Amino acid sequence: MKIVFFGPPGAGKGTQAKMLEQHYGLKQLSSGDMLRTEIANETALGLKVKQIIADGKLVSDEIIMEMLKNRIAQADCAKGFVLDGFIRTRAQAEALDQMLSAAGQKLDAVLMLEVDDVVLVDRIIGRAAESGTIRPDDNPDILRKRLEVYHSQTKPVLPYYEAQNVVRRVDGMQPVGDVTRDIVAALNLSPIL
Repeated sequence: MKIVFFGPPGAGKGTQAKMLEQHYGLKQLSSGDMLRTEIANETALGLKVKQIIADGKLVSDEIIMEMLKNRIAQADCAKGFVLDGFIRTRAQAEALDQMLSAAGQKLDAVLMLEVDDVVLVDRIIGRAAESGTIRPDDNPDILRKRLEVYHSQTKPVLPYYEAQNVVRRVDGMQPVGDVTRDIVAALNLSPIL
């Protein structure tokens, strides 16, 4: 099963992707984690990325797609994968579809975690208050900026997937366990016991 998690920052994509990995063997893939691994392993691609980052530039979609193609060919992705935090633009969505099509594959689902912006900001403030420490991303102003980028650049990709009839919407404002239950149902997976 090949899945893309879609939704605003702080919606719980990473938490739910880890759940799918643990219970169903679908490998959670984060573009940031993959980039860090390539750099740490000093692969040819990693060395290229390290230089791009050192020059203060953004890693191109072409490099991200090359990295993803190499990654999903590995044995731990045999049951499928969950893309977490990747597909931020229509160009990336189209490139992913082309890459999968060339391998005779396609996306099974795009899981849209729907959470109101106000709830996301409240979550960040609450998380910071509960933990007593402030993570770099536990800043309401930074989150608001990330939400602006999400709404202007990433959310407009959703109609592309809706036209393919692969979008599954889940209310991400529910308790974590209820979100998990709804994701499992949306994907027609056997319930977690």
